[in-house]
Amino acid sequence: MNINVLVVDDEKPLREFVRRNLEVRGYKVACAANGLEALAIFQNEPVQLVIMDIMMPHMDGLEATRRIRDESHVPIIILTAMGEETDKVRAFDLGADDYLTKPFGVGELLGRIKAVLRRADWAGTVSGGGRIVRGEVEVDIEKHQVRVRGEAVELTPTEFNLLVYLMKNAGKTLHHRAILQHVWGPEYSHEAEYLRVYMGRLRQKIESNPLKPVYLHTEHGVGYRFEG
Repeated sequence: MNINVLVVDDEKPLREFVRRNLEVRGYKVACAANGLEALAIFQNEPVQLVIMDIMMPHMDGLEATRRIRDESHVPIIILTAMGEETDKVRAFDLGADDYLTKPFGVGELLGRIKAVLRRADWAGTVSGGGRIVRGEVEVDIEKHQVRVRGEAVELTPTEFNLLVYLMKNAGKTLHHRAILQHVWGPEYSHEAEYLRVYMGRLRQKIESNPLKPVYLHTEHGVGYRFEG
């Protein structure tokens, strides 16, 4: 499979549980007990996916996520305990791609991994090449490049897929479920929280004033619309 996974958690039994179940399915796994160890491994070994706990000593998962995201678009799945809704939202704001709530089963773990790896392969999830221009927003799909008012804008693969889908359907109000199923996959049709956070991140990067968006509009109770 040649996919290198970095598992970061201060609980050794959980690390071993994840490692065993991934290695038996062909993944290559490195483990770290805290954010500092994770960053050291990330800097020195190829990593295609990070599974990151939040509450850890020395450096927590939120800070480690922020530092990894500053230099890489590698998919990051956050591990949260029940009731940690605030930490979950903060993790998304820092660039996490998905989350798992402890305790979780093997099936749920594998499903989330497959989903984030599928989304990370933006060349496979965004169909059709060429350029899309709507107002001052320009997207080159083949080169995975975005420019707004002539300035380059850096987007994660998921943000890119979301923007392209909205721009291809400019002027149409797209239902929450339709967007989630197209960008995240059919298993995410009820995860409205994902969409809300990612739309907020897109507005921060695309709009001159995110509080008064020109391009990315909300249709309350329905979905979102891109206006060119």
